Parts: sequence; structure tokens; C-alpha cells
Amino acid sequence: MSLVSYRDAVRSALRDEMLRDQRVILMGEDITGYGGSYAVTKGLVEEFGPKRVMETPIAEAGIVGFAVGAAMGGLIPVAELMTVNFALLALDQIVNSAAKCHYMFGGQWSVPLVVRTVSGFGQLGPTHSQTFEGWFASVPGLKVVMPATPADARGLLLAAIRDPDPVIFIEHSLLYSTKGELPEGEAADEEVPIGSAKVVRAGTDVTLVAYSRMLLQALQAAEELERSDGVSCEVVDLRTLRPVDYPTVVESVRRTHQLVLCGEDWRTGGFGASLLSELSDRCFDDLDAPIQRVASPDVPMAYSRQLERSLIPTSDEVVEVVRRLN
Repeated sequence: MSLVSYRDAVRSALRDEMLRDQRVILMGEDITGYGGSYAVTKGLVEEFGPKRVMETPIAEAGIVGFAVGAAMGGLIPVAELMTVNFALLALDQIVNSAAKCHYMFGGQWSVPLVVRTVSGFGQLGPTHSQTFEGWFASVPGLKVVMPATPADARGLLLAAIRDPDPVIFIEHSLLYSTKGELPEGEAADEEVPIGSAKVVRAGTDVTLVAYSRMLLQALQAAEELERSDGVSCEVVDLRTLRPVDYPTVVESVRRTHQLVLCGEDWRTGGFGASLLSELSDRCFDDLDAPIQRVASPDVPMAYSRQLERSLIPTSDEVVEVVRRLN
């Protein structure tokens, strides 16, 4: 095992897949200079050349539109959008083209496309700090993943690039510098299956379900609750938002009988609201209390550091919610 940052885990997956399959190409804004907004692709143009690491205009509709056509023509494009906020400019290409081709052509065409983009915040203001994963997860024909650890980022990106259907791959801006162990040798080539959740911490009293950055907050809350309150939390990392691995969550709730959903999405209409509805149906007879949610309030994200901190879900909020249950 080697200790690798989240950023380097994503880069290594891109590089290894480009070495393995000549059809894999990268495209995006500033990916040949700085390496994209978060320096993930830095150095790849020197190794693979500008025909496989392609600089694009600042035109998200054009980036994804070109990528859809390239995928249908036999290539495997990985299109980088600087942030998920800018995906709004490419919604028609993502929702009406990429997600629909396989179905509309009766399975004769597929779109092996990965759209890499970034969620998160950090004094970026209300138009650059939004969470739209729930929008994409509501679209049939798309797969949506949000890995929380370097190992899952690499394994899920390998799976996404090898998948014959379009995958929305959402990274978190505050995870790039986090580090974790990656397997080496033959094990490094193993995919993390899309649609598979993972129990990352066993527990008996309450299930915490999280994804992306909120997994770290849930784990921190679990440690605090066990230390201060003697509450044993089981923590489940969804990893994939479409399709959701509901059986893993249901089995956990059957053990703990309480459930808290942890996310950075807005409380109204966010992805957590969809989870709550589905899990209420699936877990009703096993629950000893109503399902609880930790989510962002229904206001635009502030630019002010102090106001931003007051809007971001934290481990303290998770602790508070669990204490109300117990």
C-alpha cells in the first residue's frame, strides 16, 4: 500500500487508463496548462500530447457536446468541467443527449463518456458553491458517483472510464489534499464497482449514511459520540448516488434501528430528500424513530467566511442530531 493524495489518486487513474486504452482522451478548460482548476491533469499533456489531452474554449455546452459525439464515434472521452455549477451550461448535452442515446437507439449506440466535475465551497460565493448531484441522480441513463477517499476515487474512476454508459464523476474541492492508502501492483488495477456502498465503520446504535466530504464529518461525529456518549455509530459510505446500493443501507438499519442521512445538499429537493423517501419505505418496520437529515439550509451560499461556516453541515450537527435520537 502507498499513501497518496485524493488529487494524485484521480490523476493516476486517468494516466493508467490512457496507457491501457488509446481511445481514452481528456478535454477541458486549462487542463494543458495549470492542469485544470485543481491541477489534477498537470503533466499529462507532456506525456500524451495535445491530441489526447485537449484544451477547449470556455464553453461547457461545446465541451460536453463534442465529448458525446466523440464517444458515439468510438472514443472514450473524459470531459472536465471546472465546477458542477458550470454543468448548468451543458445540461441539454448531458440530460438530452448523453443520457438518452442508448435508450432511444434501442441499445445500438452507447455513450462511454465520463464528465469529471467538482462540488464544494471555500469563499467561492453563491454561484460557485452549489450541490447539484441530486439533479443528475434523478436522470435515467446517467450514473453518478461521489467518492470520499483516494482509494475510492481511483477505483470508481477506473470503473467509470471502462463503463459503456455516461458517468457523472463528482469530486469535492476540499478533498484533494486528503490522503489515504492505495493498493500497489496488480491490485491497483481493480475497479470499485459502481452501485456498491461500503460500511466503513461498524456500529450497533445508529446508522449514519454519507457520501463525499460528509463521510469524513460522519466519521468524526461517530468518534465523538462513542467517546462522549457511548453511542455506537455504523457509518455507510454510499459512494454511488445512481444507482444507490439500498440493500447495504437497509441491512445496516436492521442492525441499528435508527438512521441519519448526512449531506451538503439543500434540505428542500436535495438528494437527501430522495433518499429519505425511498428509505422510509424500505426501512419503515425496522426504524425505532423517524429518519433524520443533516443538510444545508435553503439559502444561497454566502461569500463571507463567517456566514459560509454557519451554512456548511458539520460533524457537530451530526452529533447533535444523533443525541436528539438517543
